[in-house]
Amino acid sequence: MTRKLIITLSILFTVNNLIAQELIKLPAPQKTGGMPLMQALNERSSSRDFIDKDLSEQQLSNLLWAAFGINRKDIKKRTAPTSQNNQDIEIYLTTKKGLFLYKPEEHALEKKSDRDIREVTGEQDFVKAAAVNLVYVSNFSKLGDSPIEVKRMIAATHSGFIGQNVYLYCASEGLISVFRAWIDKDKIKEALKLPKGFEVIYSQTVGYSK
Repeated sequence: MTRKLIITLSILFTVNNLIAQELIKLPAPQKTGGMPLMQALNERSSSRDFIDKDLSEQQLSNLLWAAFGINRKDIKKRTAPTSQNNQDIEIYLTTKKGLFLYKPEEHALEKKSDRDIREVTGEQDFVKAAAVNLVYVSNFSKLGDSPIEVKRMIAATHSGFIGQNVYLYCASEGLISVFRAWIDKDKIKEALKLPKGFEVIYSQTVGYSK
């Protein structure tokens, strides 16, 4: 291997590594206002009538905090419950701007890729057009020594809590959402480059309606 080729590969590796580790700080979530809870429950619904319109940074901030953000900083507990507070769920976002991982402690997005892989996150056509597709991934190492079937049940329950938070935020914000199980988990896992012990559980689409 020539010295020139080695230098070129080194530069490419450095650039890719910087992209992967880029941390994008989100605006502080707005924790007051919004629709009254009972009205939001009344308005909550699933919809698949998405258009290609981006969410604002503030909307993304509010959405992710509502989903699984930290609401008690002193003890680092979240807006959605998890068994024994193991907090196994990680939230990935796919948008037209790339792939991101939500970092609750920093309330920031870690950029994983510049590629638009929205279409990978589901089998329905609308996932390619919607502003955001959330992917709920469980870190099974946080679920102890339970059998794999039990871990999947626990992770699915946790994802359900998070998904309902997303639904209620969307109802309050005038956005639409749909929680999805019709996904190719292996295909998503490959696209997200998940390490061993991490498993895709569900996906949820968020955006504007026609």
